[in-house]
Amino acid sequence: MSDPTYFSKFKDLAFERTSDGILTLRFQTGGGPVVFTGQTHEDLPKALEEIALDADNRAMIITGTGDVFMDNIDGPSLGEIFKPAVWEKIRTEGLNVLQRLLSLPIPVVGVANGPATVHSEYLLLTDIHIASERATYGDLPHPTFGITAGDGLQVVWEEAVGTARTKWLLWTGETIDATTAERWGVVNEVVPHEQAYARGLEVARKLASKPRLYRSLQKQTLNQRLLRRIVEGVPFGMALEGLTAADLAYQQDQHQ
Repeated sequence: MSDPTYFSKFKDLAFERTSDGILTLRFQTGGGPVVFTGQTHEDLPKALEEIALDADNRAMIITGTGDVFMDNIDGPSLGEIFKPAVWEKIRTEGLNVLQRLLSLPIPVVGVANGPATVHSEYLLLTDIHIASERATYGDLPHPTFGITAGDGLQVVWEEAVGTARTKWLLWTGETIDATTAERWGVVNEVVPHEQAYARGLEVARKLASKPRLYRSLQKQTLNQRLLRRIVEGVPFGMALEGLTAADLAYQQDQHQ
């Protein structure tokens, strides 16, 4: 049986699937750790839509490549984010990623194989979250670029760890290690680095063995509150983020 067309369709997304239906989505750039770009941002919601429609997928693992989940972003590749039409495209894509990840009709296992300081919310939206002992979590891009973290981080982290810890993490730009993440309730298991993916596959295989209807409806049942919060909070949060992005064009003159 040939692979689905989406397996080779998206430059920064590598796919493989086991004979028993465990799909792995691996973020990558040129075979190494991913550099998240505007193209990645555009491709991911499209890929998730195709994954959802593929009945041969029984469960999914999302992970990174090498020793990194995601810790590098090419800001300029996102385009002229200070322009409303450009930002609206980004805002729509950002909401679609989070909604589609939560609404997939299959269980998803996140494997943090290293630093997750860019789009850590992808891991927090999975159904079971396994971390390598080398994993770290935080928010690199927003404090660095000086734009607000309204693209889902504020909602997903608050749901996971509460308001005070979320404010600390997103204000300071500091990171936490895997042990702290487990203590905070972000991670289900921390395992030796070399065992992280294998443990994720073991969990995914167990979930994939459940009946199809159970897998789909259990997903809806357990994600109902989080999906509602995403729909309520992210469009507004990204609108505010867009205002700070627009302000970047004026900051040099303002010296602020």
